[in-house]
Amino acid sequence: MTDDAVDYVVVGAGLAGASTAWRLTQRGHSVAVVERDVPAGDRGSSHGSARIFRYAYADPFYTRLVQRSEAGWAELASAHGSPLIRQTGCLDFGAKRDPEMIDGLLADEGVEADLLSAETARDRFPGILADTAAVWHPAAGVLDAQTTVEAMLRASGSVVRTDWPVSRVERAGAGYAIIGPGAERLVARGVVIAAGGWLPDLLGRLDLPASFARRIPPLTVMQETAFHFPYRDPAAAEAWPSFIHMRDEITVYGLPGGRDADDRGQKIAEFNGGVPLDDASRQRQGHVDPAHRDRIVRYVERFVPGLVPEPYAETSCLFTNTPDEDFVIDRADGITIVSACSGHGAKFAPLLGELAADVATGGEGVERFRVSASPSADTPSRKQ
Repeated sequence: MTDDAVDYVVVGAGLAGASTAWRLTQRGHSVAVVERDVPAGDRGSSHGSARIFRYAYADPFYTRLVQRSEAGWAELASAHGSPLIRQTGCLDFGAKRDPEMIDGLLADEGVEADLLSAETARDRFPGILADTAAVWHPAAGVLDAQTTVEAMLRASGSVVRTDWPVSRVERAGAGYAIIGPGAERLVARGVVIAAGGWLPDLLGRLDLPASFARRIPPLTVMQETAFHFPYRDPAAAEAWPSFIHMRDEITVYGLPGGRDADDRGQKIAEFNGGVPLDDASRQRQGHVDPAHRDRIVRYVERFVPGLVPEPYAETSCLFTNTPDEDFVIDRADGITIVSACSGHGAKFAPLLGELAADVATGGEGVERFRVSASPSADTPSRKQ
């Protein structure tokens, strides 16, 4: 048993945790990162090379946060030595998406966008069958999640302990003891919990004030599955955009699949189309429901004629959902909770660490992300 001491311990080496470690070390703090698996591991939410970077939201609050994240992405790309986002543009359509409203919102926020008729959208992007008018915003793209995590951890210079699941966090003098495998201990002035899909089961083992713990919104962990479909015309691969298609019965997103699937296909998934997981089933995650695979194949057959409707690869990912899909970034005493979740946090990664570091070091943070602003379980999403 050891009692190594640092200023902060960050629990979780996904995008949120790695970003927080980076931002804390920039402020001169010593940081250790502990991870139950490996950084950006495939049992979490930050693995792989393909996540959508976009500005189009039904809520301008998030569009503005994407704009605030731009400086952080440029800073990290400079430190890494190459871009972490590949610009592809994004096409948003579907009756439930309300393209006209999205177009107006982007215009209000100064984001370049074009409102296309369904016919024009199909002419410009013949591989995707737009069934309504569509918003095209060219600044959107695809970010490399795994490389982003690696770049942040490298830039932070933090000590990273892998295969280090946290069993509990308890007070130790003026700080906290973080208890890991074999009763190994780390001692820190403050702790940042960025455990993603493993957060709900860890909450009861943190030394949190009861009044704060009661206000944390209910968290639902979902296993989401994405499927890679090959391009019918491989020579046109570079011209493929990302897209979001929202119909009454399904919300689907697609994006170039990156190196995860040999850069030869589009990654297609249904937003929140997966199954909820408890702690035991998270240990066995990765099973793909054949009925869900068939549902996505049928969708591709109908709406994405530029793809061969036969998936050649598939992957799973954890979404940790709050009732309204807002994030939680708040602190009680020396413990900061960072749940940048609900399947849309990746694009904000450099900013999330900045916000979390602000809160962890005594700042006020963003009011909307405080647990005092947390909704009840039946509150509808405000973001989309």
